[in-house]
Amino acid sequence: MTTTKQVLNPATEEVVASVQQLEADEVDEAIEAAVSAQREWAAVAPGDRARLLRRAAERVGEANEELAWLEVRNSGHTISNARWEAGNVRDVLAYYSGAPERLFGRQIPVAGGLDVTFREPIGVVGVIVPWNFPMPIASWGFAPALAAGNAVLLKPADLTPLTAIRIGELLLEAGLPEHLFQVLPGRGSVVGWRFVTHPRVGKICFTGSTEVGKSIMAGCAEQVKRVTLELGGKSANIVFADSDLEKAAATAPSAVFDNAGQDCCARSRILVEASAHDRFLELLEPAVKAFRVGDPGDESSQMGPLISEDQRSVVRSYVADPVRVAFRGSAPAGRGFWFAPTVLAPVDRGDRAFREEIFGPVVTVVPFEDEADAIRIANDTPFGLSGSLWTRDLGRALRVARALETGTLSVNSHSSVRYWTPFGGFKQSGLGRELGPDALDAFTEVKNVFVDTTG
Repeated sequence: MTTTKQVLNPATEEVVASVQQLEADEVDEAIEAAVSAQREWAAVAPGDRARLLRRAAERVGEANEELAWLEVRNSGHTISNARWEAGNVRDVLAYYSGAPERLFGRQIPVAGGLDVTFREPIGVVGVIVPWNFPMPIASWGFAPALAAGNAVLLKPADLTPLTAIRIGELLLEAGLPEHLFQVLPGRGSVVGWRFVTHPRVGKICFTGSTEVGKSIMAGCAEQVKRVTLELGGKSANIVFADSDLEKAAATAPSAVFDNAGQDCCARSRILVEASAHDRFLELLEPAVKAFRVGDPGDESSQMGPLISEDQRSVVRSYVADPVRVAFRGSAPAGRGFWFAPTVLAPVDRGDRAFREEIFGPVVTVVPFEDEADAIRIANDTPFGLSGSLWTRDLGRALRVARALETGTLSVNSHSSVRYWTPFGGFKQSGLGRELGPDALDAFTEVKNVFVDTTG
């Protein structure tokens, strides 16, 4: 029985598409087709594989505007963000198009012969993508996987499948072999879980909640299946009194409210040295109130709506009485899943708003006494994905950066992800690393070959 799911525009609540949901038997057919396609792909000369991936990058680049507007309608991302996201897919493909010809093994000195290693593809890789950044996160999995000689099955989130489907078409138009890269929409409990349980899928890349990530990791353990997890976050933005307070306050809203706070790297805990706390809040308030929330298709908008009514209800639960709201920004009224940027202060360090990932445009502000106190508060969380710290003292910047239990950190800025550097989390924020020059390691197995030369 064929079922479909309606896809809504979160800014208007209008239906923009109906997408067929695959069932388990259809997933099995796709997996078997991917197994055959992967064998042929792995036999393609490295230079030819690289050429096809470069062509894929070019084709995605040509469709940048189309993909961006599709994401605006499907995800409510601002058009400026969506253009960057489509461009990121292009750039990640271009970056890893250089990998097939540089997938080096090693020659290891041994007695009596020659010992060499080879990087062999795993086979079929299942990539499970969340709804908050559908395009870039998909490419962080599928681009290095393809470059390493694997086939890829991509399951987009139920709420945001449209750009993934179009990217699949673009890669086929670019000349990638049929069935090598397949986009399989459907329920996570059906499509995603079949990736986990099917013995012909050799690796899972999952980005999403820590709770679901744990269940996927447990499922993969049954077959000792390779897994990369990029999970939740509750990142700290640490502001020392000696920092440029004006810049720290002016940039703090974008660090947490970008994509309506639906970002695992969101700096949703602002820790401010006590002596600068009041002044920082004075500077933060006008910056928050000036943050432009509106039609995501408007070039001037800095933030769009939340993805769904369910997500808005979750976010609302964190700002219900008796939570202290220090101040709010503004958001449109009427249809759409809008939520105004919100600052909570003062906040007890035990409050759920301070400890749990909200995944919405809500930030807490708390004071700290000294460097040691800032480190202790920042690390007092099961997560460790991202973060920022602000200080003019280089020694302090390095000391604190080394002491923080987080995978990606920015000093006097809020940068989190560059496709040519590693990305991933400590603790319950994930397992493994994506992007950068080492990402291919996660999509290959090392084979050691010894050749006896004594005879």
